Amino acid sequence: MFYINVALRVHEESKANEITDLLRKAGQLSRLEPGCLRFEVYHDNNDPQNLLLCEHWENKEAWEIHKHAEAFTTIYQPQVLPHVDRTPYFCSLVE
Repeated sequence: MFYINVALRVHEESKANEITDLLRKAGQLSRLEPGCLRFEVYHDNNDPQNLLLCEHWENKEAWEIHKHAEAFTTIYQPQVLPHVDRTPYFCSLVE
């Protein structure tokens, strides 16, 4: 299993809802991809500029393929990344 959590900070608060909607669409598409076991998008209740992606993939190869799929190439990379600071956390499940 391959786990990645990605903390996102939207640069401008006025864009937070737009970025959230884009991530919702990207999540829907990503969950349809082979090897995607979980793809969740969280929005911070206290700070609208903070979002979190929680992704579980069958293996690293499935995640690498995801980076060439529609959700990543048409939504995440061109429409989300220019408007956020991104901190990925590659994780191991403790329990």
